[in-house]
Amino acid sequence: MTLYLSALARRLPMVLVIGAVAALSACATPPSDPAARAEFEATNDPLEPMNRKIFDVNLFLDRYLIKPVAQGYRNVFPQFSRDAMRNFLNNLGEPVIFANDMMQGEWAIANLSAARFFINSTFGVGGLIDFAGKTGVPRQTGDFGQTLYAWGAPEGFYLVLPIFGPSNPRDAIGMGVDGVMDPFGYLAGAYGVANTVTISRMAASGVDLRSRNIETLDDLQRNAIDFYAELRSLFRQHRASDLRHGRSAPLPNLDSGDSKS
Repeated sequence: MTLYLSALARRLPMVLVIGAVAALSACATPPSDPAARAEFEATNDPLEPMNRKIFDVNLFLDRYLIKPVAQGYRNVFPQFSRDAMRNFLNNLGEPVIFANDMMQGEWAIANLSAARFFINSTFGVGGLIDFAGKTGVPRQTGDFGQTLYAWGAPEGFYLVLPIFGPSNPRDAIGMGVDGVMDPFGYLAGAYGVANTVTISRMAASGVDLRSRNIETLDDLQRNAIDFYAELRSLFRQHRASDLRHGRSAPLPNLDSGDSKS
């Protein structure tokens, strides 16, 4: 399981994502111990017993399936071909990033995504080369979970999705919406290969992402006192940065209005 594999769930049908969230919520049993209950509330992780079980299953799948495949992928394919695959997959995601940034009112960022898609699809040989990045047009973030955040929707509780890992209800719903928005899904559907293309993209993205984080996650797991809690914290920090498009967090308002002269 890679730290941010949950992002790959964007291609899942929305109904399945929402159904999974509802099912997990129904199965949640908050602990009765007051200290444990306070800890769950402090970490916004009321589903922790269920989440940890799913987390353990994800670790099992990673140990015996995902990680070995990622290691084989890295051993068989040279760096330049893996970079080309990653660039190609990233380029396919640019239209969804553009659409979400537009819905967030992030016009300048949306323009960068549109420029990247045009440049990489043409001069980058269909996206195999990140020509835009080499010329100073960096890749942006933009997903419907982020859009919901911009619209003021709360994230809800922490949620571990099977296979895809760390998430929350807002992002899980956003993943489904992104899958519906993906224009390449409709294009593949016109040729009757939508499911094959979707699964292939998810698998390729997951293997590529995992292959780039083998040592990092091994070190994290080896040194962490509680690997589950460590990933939960890192996911939230990374996601908070994404939601703000990398901008610094706003400073708290210290002017409470009750200061005395």
